[in-house]
Amino acid sequence: MNATDLITTDPDILGGTPVFKGTRVPVKTLFEYLEANYTLEEFLECFPSVTREMACRLLERSESALLTA
Repeated sequence: MNATDLITTDPDILGGTPVFKGTRVPVKTLFEYLEANYTLEEFLECFPSVTREMACRLLERSESALLTA
């Protein structure tokens, strides 16, 4: 699963906000939930259109980007 399989930006979907592909769930929402001490499980329960694999891959890519910067 590459970045284009995870995230899409389309001006017709939430004004171009990056969202999980195939959903209307902003990527930023995952980080906001985690910052507010919600678990990944709670996020996935609230946004069932986002799969566990999608969320985990996004977090892994974010970690890699931060550690290689």
